Amino acid sequence: MMRWAVALAGGALLAALAVAGYRHLYPDLDAPMARTMAILDARGTVLGQYRTPSAEEIRGLPNADSVMLGRRLLNETARLLPDNVGNALNCNACHMAEGKRPLGNHYLNAGSRYPRYMPRPGREIDLADRINGCLQRSMNGRPLAKDAPAMVAMLDYMHWLNRGLVPGSRVAGLTEGPIDSTLSPDPARGQVLYAAQCAACHGAQGEGQRDASGDMAFPPLWGDDSFNIGAGMARLYKAAAFVKHNMPPAATLEPPLGQAVMADQDAVDIAAYFTAQPRPDFAGKGKDWQHDPKPKDARY
Repeated sequence: MMRWAVALAGGALLAALAVAGYRHLYPDLDAPMARTMAILDARGTVLGQYRTPSAEEIRGLPNADSVMLGRRLLNETARLLPDNVGNALNCNACHMAEGKRPLGNHYLNAGSRYPRYMPRPGREIDLADRINGCLQRSMNGRPLAKDAPAMVAMLDYMHWLNRGLVPGSRVAGLTEGPIDSTLSPDPARGQVLYAAQCAACHGAQGEGQRDASGDMAFPPLWGDDSFNIGAGMARLYKAAAFVKHNMPPAATLEPPLGQAVMADQDAVDIAAYFTAQPRPDFAGKGKDWQHDPKPKDARY
């Protein structure tokens, strides 16, 4: 796998970026997103409306450079954190539209949902723990120190998305779309569907596809450059829900991002095929679900 250990490695690169700032990058920021969603309290009462922000709004923040660094790290994780990412993935390969897309694993409530108890580790974790879990599982890499500039920056970006929400409130948009988990998977049928609908972007062998600059344009779905068996995306029904509601990208402008007409069975079969393919192991898997029931679609 090509490594981006060119001029400066990991921490030195981040330090240089933080000092230099990103104001020279601001002309390339995205356009405002018009979509609004209800803000709900714990009982489901509507408290107001949440407007998905444009990155243009980062300019006026007192911590603008840190928020912008966090935004860039989530988009270019493999390039900017080579010491912490062990595959070719970026965080936003699974968190669609920079973590702003309902049904696409958004970050909109991340700042207010933690600390919380999580069944997989069997303990209460904070948002930094959650990010480190992704680095170790989805990115098949190593955790960051909680006070590392990169960690602080990613937290700042997620808290910026969560701005204006009072404690106990949440944005109504679902993080994941529904899927019928009672369906029996047919991986052989999924292989046929994958070849017809997925391989053009993700590769016949799940290797993904790089752009002209060498960056991963379409993420690998199995093999050494993909997520390990400890990742949430390695779970069949979680992967199926993502496929149904987000693939292929840009089929629609509003959620669901993918094929609104894709049958649950098709998504389940496709996921059954690619989640079962060879991928890296996860050394800490023996510590998962020690206190809570293991999901039926766990890989181990």
